[in-house]
Amino acid sequence: MNVFMIGGTGLLGCEAAAQLIKKGHKVSSAALPPLPQGAPIPEEMELVFGDINKKTDDEILEMLQGKDVFIFAAGVDERVEFPAPVYDAYKKFNIAPLERIFPLCKKAGVKGAVVLGSYFSYLAKQMPEKHFEDANPYFRARLDQEKVCEDACDENFSAKVLELPYIFGTQPGRKPVWTILIEQLARMDKLPFTMYPAGGTAMLTCRQVGEVICGATERCLDESAPKYEAFPIAMYNQTWKEFLAIVYDARGMKGRKIISIPPWAMKMGMGSVIKEYKEKGIDPGINPLVLPSIMDINLFIDRKDSEMLGATEDDIKAAIFDSIKVSVASFEGTVELLGMKGE
Repeated sequence: MNVFMIGGTGLLGCEAAAQLIKKGHKVSSAALPPLPQGAPIPEEMELVFGDINKKTDDEILEMLQGKDVFIFAAGVDERVEFPAPVYDAYKKFNIAPLERIFPLCKKAGVKGAVVLGSYFSYLAKQMPEKHFEDANPYFRARLDQEKVCEDACDENFSAKVLELPYIFGTQPGRKPVWTILIEQLARMDKLPFTMYPAGGTAMLTCRQVGEVICGATERCLDESAPKYEAFPIAMYNQTWKEFLAIVYDARGMKGRKIISIPPWAMKMGMGSVIKEYKEKGIDPGINPLVLPSIMDINLFIDRKDSEMLGATEDDIKAAIFDSIKVSVASFEGTVELLGMKGE
């Protein structure tokens, strides 16, 4: 199988490329320079540097010629900050590239696409009565992204969306997204305990994400599979208290007392967050006044789809530990790392 990917040098794209190449598939990728120093990018992957959004249709068509599957391992999540209206940024980085490239894929004879999405779209679909997408531009954008994928499917083209939860693991030279969490927790370090919501989250390691991307890519060519599929992805589920115990261990604060608080209590502290957003000119993808209710949910996911797509066991505690150690170093300024880009 011959695969073309956008974002092949990123944390997840790099893992996917490694898994695909290990199984004998050919991979080429468009990626934004510079490369993270020391990253284990497979030598067998052909790289085309540059912003895909600035390439002409003819240039993209040339990249797609002879390819069987297109992988979109790029875009941005809710932790990347943008000015209002934030939905426009999600449209630019997560939706518009697919609206443009899917027709080009079909013109070039590509059989299918794998798109990295978010488990927040899974939550919105599971709890429609909460109307999460109405209050949160990020939820709405991810649902709209899935609709673009579904609408693109026909008898000759399939699409698989991976609804990804929290992901742990590191790539040498690249800044983990968890630096934001360290910034938040550091504000409570002078208190005798940490206050955090009572819910929890699904999660997996970056290697496992690479495995499910590989599995979904191969499934695109399975004639017996539905043309459109959206898979909720996870291998592990932890409460926030369980997760933070590992985080504080990695920070050298093992045994830190963590108190679970209800949504109304978390809302009381959101005034300063809203004020900070306004001062910085930031439009949040998730409404700060709705976030407490979301974080109070045990957003857990069964691992059956992930295992079906090829995910195997990994050490989630070690992955969290490593992610936090690098995030702390980034927060303290002891290392220089590449941040997240809209690829």
